[in-house]
Amino acid sequence: MLVEVCANSVESALNAQKAGADRIELCTELGVGGVTPSFGLLNQIKKKITLPVHVLIRPRSGDFTYSEAEFETMLQDIALCVELGFQGIVSGVLHNDFTLDVARTRQLIDCSNGLEFTFHRAFDWIKNPLEALQLLEGLGVQTILTSGQRNSALQGIGLLSQLHNRSTQCTLMPGGGIRPDNVKIFKEKGFKAIHLSGIKYKKSLPIAPMVSMFSHSFLKDDEIGISDVELLRKIVENVK
Repeated sequence: MLVEVCANSVESALNAQKAGADRIELCTELGVGGVTPSFGLLNQIKKKITLPVHVLIRPRSGDFTYSEAEFETMLQDIALCVELGFQGIVSGVLHNDFTLDVARTRQLIDCSNGLEFTFHRAFDWIKNPLEALQLLEGLGVQTILTSGQRNSALQGIGLLSQLHNRSTQCTLMPGGGIRPDNVKIFKEKGFKAIHLSGIKYKKSLPIAPMVSMFSHSFLKDDEIGISDVELLRKIVENVK
């Protein structure tokens, strides 16, 4: 059974490698579901990790429907990963009605230039997952990462099993809440791969800071924070 570890740093990737993982999905900001890692992190991983590494291509948190500028950023990030010699890409695009954006997902796959392609957990928002499975197989996607459209893979194991049994080409990779005490369930069900982060928190400061840098108002699935022209213009006019 292939064990893929979602690593958010060089240290996490090194620990996954030491632990005997088979593959790494590289990203940052796990708290928002992961976003594309920086150029610096990509370079460090290439120098220090010998495992196959698949890179998450997601330009921001929130939904999976992207502007032209955001989509162009994704294509450029994929081109960089191809140039740097990574083994796979993890990405995907939806329409705002929660259907698969076939055309844009095909563009991402084409841009990946033969690298393995995983359609990520945007799949858990798709209206008709069985239909989407067929579409993704037709596009040549190798892996689908999903929790079975539930908060954890264990809760979604019914749909996961259904997808696994229907799949003829894609590897269904359960992810979300995978732990030592439940992982064997997925092996017994016949899944060939699992995905987890294995995160444990360690204290980094002796005391808590006076002012938090977290802004919970930015954490929305159905809204995107964008700098507003009129608001900014008023600020500029007030000081110029």
